[in-house]
Amino acid sequence: MTAAIETVELTRGFASGLAVDRVTFSVERGEVLALLGPNGAGKTTTVRLLNGVLRPDRGTARVLGFDAAREGEAVRRRTGVLTENAGLDDRLTTRENLEFTARIRGFSTADARRRVDELLERFGMAERAGDLTQGFSTGQRKRIALARALLHDPEVLFLDEPTSGLDPAGTRDVIDLIHELASEGRTIVLATHFLGEAGRLAHRMAVLHNGRLRAFGSPQEIAAGIWQDMAADLDLGGPAPERTLRALRAIDGVTRATASPTGAELRVTSRDALAAAVAALVAHEVQVFGAVAHPPTLEDVYFEVERRILAETGDASFSDGFLRRRLQDTENQR
Repeated sequence: MTAAIETVELTRGFASGLAVDRVTFSVERGEVLALLGPNGAGKTTTVRLLNGVLRPDRGTARVLGFDAAREGEAVRRRTGVLTENAGLDDRLTTRENLEFTARIRGFSTADARRRVDELLERFGMAERAGDLTQGFSTGQRKRIALARALLHDPEVLFLDEPTSGLDPAGTRDVIDLIHELASEGRTIVLATHFLGEAGRLAHRMAVLHNGRLRAFGSPQEIAAGIWQDMAADLDLGGPAPERTLRALRAIDGVTRATASPTGAELRVTSRDALAAAVAALVAHEVQVFGAVAHPPTLEDVYFEVERRILAETGDASFSDGFLRRRLQDTENQR
């Protein structure tokens, strides 16, 4: 069985320069891929290339075995897209927005009504079916747009910033809906700035920067190529004294030990090293109330990749103050 998505040396430029630069990756059927990167990284352009809306300058993109550039119509019959802007017609009701799209996609009047009824019920919008979409909240508009993307029951979904502009409750609802869609076995490409949602949903991550693919794989796979250790916390009931820290640093597999308000923060090469640290402290009659290892999260990995890009390039796209502070925090934690 072919991969759901395959790109080889995918490249697209505009007057301002290359938006996507020789990007190669593949996504298996049923996977959720988080497409990550700062503004201008090339995420939206990549989605448009994959859906056959844009043609590449060089390279190829295949979706469900179809060449997106040459067979874009076949690709779009099997894919659904949720753009950052819901793009609803506010002169129409919720039902009319959905039925209009269904008819464009070739549904009969009866089939369009049946499918729209199913989706309105599923997305909790049945009671607003007859209301004009003008004045709807951002969350309600996202729900309708997501329902529209699912009208033809697509195998692949491209979701571009699906939670932008939502309040916490709206974000939770949309993430739950996406999780439900992923559990049905659909392939999902999630282009987002929100690392929490990506970490909750994604099997693998692709980090783009200035159009180039800088990291690809599961967070664990990428982390293994970055770090040889992981973070861990020891709860000792109070800050570890220096003699305890010296004992910890002498243990094979403990690469760092510093005091924390409740005990010690460690870097360990494995969970076995953490267990050895606990055993050594107990042997020295130090009371240990708890020990927890923290494998790198998607957020940890993403910011470390971006920190390394900043160190390598001094890129001006890192001008955002929060991002620079977060990258500096990552450096300090190392």
